[in-house]
Amino acid sequence: MSTTFQLDTATSRANPTPAPMKRLTIPAIRQRKLDGVTAEPIVMLTAYTARQAQLLDAHCDLLLVGDSLGQVIYGLPSSVPVTLDMMAAHGAAVVRGSYHSAVLVDMPFGTYEASPQQAFESAARLLKDTGCAGVKLEGGAAMAETVAFLTARGIPVMGHVGLTPQAVNVLGGYNARGRSQAEADKIVADARALDDAGAFGIVVEGVVEPIAIAVTKAVKCPTIGIGASAQCDGQVLVTEDMLGMFERVPRFVKRYEAIAETISGAAERYAAEVRARSFPGVEQTYQPR
Repeated sequence: MSTTFQLDTATSRANPTPAPMKRLTIPAIRQRKLDGVTAEPIVMLTAYTARQAQLLDAHCDLLLVGDSLGQVIYGLPSSVPVTLDMMAAHGAAVVRGSYHSAVLVDMPFGTYEASPQQAFESAARLLKDTGCAGVKLEGGAAMAETVAFLTARGIPVMGHVGLTPQAVNVLGGYNARGRSQAEADKIVADARALDDAGAFGIVVEGVVEPIAIAVTKAVKCPTIGIGASAQCDGQVLVTEDMLGMFERVPRFVKRYEAIAETISGAAERYAAEVRARSFPGVEQTYQPR
């Protein structure tokens, strides 16, 4: 039995409720791609809270606790300032709120690049503190030794090539990568290096479609596209972008809802009722027993 957390509407608190263990495993995700073909594409979304995980869990194969929480949750200018403490806290919440999806947690900038040993200490903490299934880190061939080091010690790793947001200061922005032949060749080579090192999957972000297709064909593990190609083995989006929580979203994002307007409209109606002293239910004030 595993433990999932469901919202108790009577108390507005999350209470543990036993649920059968149905969580997908990393080997099951890896095995979706056989002989270069993924018959059932992999569905992945970001999640940062227990309640968000509850709502997304049944529909996803992977939930990513992305370091994008720096911008989405904390209002930071990039993911660079995100800390291991932030990732551990939000990762634990998402694991508590799910029981079906495999949960991955991003390794934040500065917690894995120095050495494989540093990466192991950071990743081991995330697995211990959150109960997640694995970690994701950015970088290509330069991180291959680290990926091999972690996987050999029981830590599943998803790689990330193409546009790597943690390197925004080097890249000079969030522009699509691979427009030159040299850069395109490097992205494919980076993906091969991660695959050979034992990564169970690779996020391919912000590259022109031919490169995403080339990467997908070049590696044995599944590729997860974001602003890449529908021909990747799966797709991921930042959930808040997909739901329309922000006015500006990347050009490649399809907005499935306009949740920002819904929330703002509800708050506007609530404020109007309070200011008009017509707030329903105020006459039903609490009466002590």
